[in-house]
Amino acid sequence: MAENVAQPQPIPSELTRIEGSLKRFFGYNQFQVIGQSQKVLKTGQEDWLATSKFFGLHVDARGETQGGYVLNLKLYKEKELLLETKAKLSKRSPLVIKGPQVGGGQLLLVLVVQ
Repeated sequence: MAENVAQPQPIPSELTRIEGSLKRFFGYNQFQVIGQSQKVLKTGQEDWLATSKFFGLHVDARGETQGGYVLNLKLYKEKELLLETKAKLSKRSPLVIKGPQVGGGQLLLVLVVQ
């Protein structure tokens, strides 16, 4: 979750590597992790769900290519499908998707290959 606040908290350790890019591209000064999931991809065909209190991101990996992973993504708010898209997740850089406005902030979806 990204938002602008008077006294920003330190960025979560999961996001320190991309803090500068997040601030530059999205213009917010505070970032919070409201849900996360990690998955070891053995075949490149696995799928999983990352959830928070109100949102869920279903990630369906469709295989590995030389440049990264091909993904089918579905973003849900509770049970309502908000977004369905295909994306490529590079091994060299994270995939960041700007989600819906939530209160005074913005939902950002961040996918990283470790």
